[in-house]
Amino acid sequence: MTDFSHLDKTGNPAMVDVSDKKMTLRAATARAVVVIPENVLARFTNGDIQTKKGAVFQTAVIAGIMAAKKTGELIPLCHPLGLDNCEIHVELPSNNEIMITCTASTEAKTGIEMEALVGASVAALTIYDMCKSFSHDIIIKETKLMMKTGGKNDFERK
Repeated sequence: MTDFSHLDKTGNPAMVDVSDKKMTLRAATARAVVVIPENVLARFTNGDIQTKKGAVFQTAVIAGIMAAKKTGELIPLCHPLGLDNCEIHVELPSNNEIMITCTASTEAKTGIEMEALVGASVAALTIYDMCKSFSHDIIIKETKLMMKTGGKNDFERK
């Protein structure tokens, strides 16, 4: 069971001890993809989807940043990190897929990939929430880590 970083020697849940690690600049990027049906796509004008609740993409950006800042409160055993930066980009690169990219960075002793993943996930959920009155055929297709740097194992998905 020692392969799992969040278990102690007896197999019980434990926060990872990072007290001996060095502070380094860490960054991570995560991506979420939301598939929307034609009737929702038809509401896309001037770079956003307009609803009675407001501009969907703008609201998703704010929600994603707010969520990334609270990752340590949402994920058990996740270290609370202050973010030096968090950016969310929402684009519609194909006819029915919305691509959300969240990049977070900080100087810390532990990684920031969970903050990027939470930011992208909550932005996707916000799009679902704001568009569900138009259709329940919205699919959050995937959320995945694209890149992380600054730790002992840098990673980049091609």
